Amino acid sequence: MDDQLAVRLKAYEGRPAAVAGVGKDPVNAPMIRHWCEAMGDHNPVYRGPRAVAPPTMLQVWTMGGLSGHAGRAPAYEELLGLLDGAGYTAVVATDCEQEYMRPLRPGDEITFDTVIESVSARKTTRLGSGYFVTTRTDVRAGPERELAGTHRFRILKYAPAQPKPPAQQKPPAREDHRPRPVINRDNAGFWAGVERSRLLIQRCTACDTLRFPWLPGCTTCGSPEWDTVEASGEGTVFSYVVMHHPPFPAFDPPYAVGLIELAEGVRIVSNVVGVPYDKVRIGMPVRLEFRRYDEELTLPVFQGVAE
Repeated sequence: MDDQLAVRLKAYEGRPAAVAGVGKDPVNAPMIRHWCEAMGDHNPVYRGPRAVAPPTMLQVWTMGGLSGHAGRAPAYEELLGLLDGAGYTAVVATDCEQEYMRPLRPGDEITFDTVIESVSARKTTRLGSGYFVTTRTDVRAGPERELAGTHRFRILKYAPAQPKPPAQQKPPAREDHRPRPVINRDNAGFWAGVERSRLLIQRCTACDTLRFPWLPGCTTCGSPEWDTVEASGEGTVFSYVVMHHPPFPAFDPPYAVGLIELAEGVRIVSNVVGVPYDKVRIGMPVRLEFRRYDEELTLPVFQGVAE
C-alpha cells in the first residue's frame, strides 16, 4: 500500500501548483512600513524615494488572501487530497527557504509560478509518520518578468501518532533527546565553526558591522556580502533567566540561560555553567567553552568567571 502510494505521490513532482499568478497589489510603501514596524526594523534603506522592500517580504507580494488567486492549478489540492485519503490528515508547516536575486521596489508588479518541487519518502517523526511536500515559487517583477527571488515552502502531511499506554513507554535516554539545532544555508557556517571549537561572527564587508545571529544580509546597510571574525570568547551576562519548568529529559532544572554580550559587541543566548544558577548575576564575566554532549552534538556554553 505504502509503496503504491509513494509512486503516486512522486508523480506529482514537477507539476504546477500555480501558473502565471499575479500579485494582488504592486510592491508598495504602506505595506513595507507596516512590515518594518511589526518587525522593529528601522533600516533607512526601506524608506524614502529610493526605498527597497525587505527581502524577507518576498512571499507577502504573492499571497492571495481569503479570495485566493486566479491561475491556481489543481495538482497541489489533488496531492493533499490523496494524502488525506490515505490517512495522512494532519498538516504542519515545517520550514521555508528564500533566495533573493534582485531587490523589489515600490511600484513593481509581481507575477509568480509555483511548482511541486518534491515529495519525500515516508518519514517517521514524533508527530507521526507522513510525507514532506515542498513547493517552489519563482517570484518575478516588472514588465520583463525578471526573476526577483525563489520561495520554497515545506509542509509535513502526517498521520498523528497514537500515544502508547504508560506501561509500554520506555524512559528516554537523556542525551539522545537533547534538541538539535536547525541548520540551514544561512547558518551552516556558524555550526561548522562550532564543530571546530570556533565561535564565528558574521561581518559585513561593505560597512564592517558585526552581526549575530547569522543572517543572509546586513541589517545596517543591506549588503549581502560578508566574511567572519572569530570571537575571543570573553563576555558578560547582559540578562538571564532561570529555567524551572517545564521538565525535559535532557536537562536538569533549575539552570541558568543567559543573554551573553561578547567582547565584540554582539549578543548570543546560551547556558551559563560552572556556577550555581542562583549565583548568576547581570554583569558577571563569562568565558566561552565548547561542550560535547554526544557523538553528534557540540554546543557553545559560557563558564562563569569568579570576580
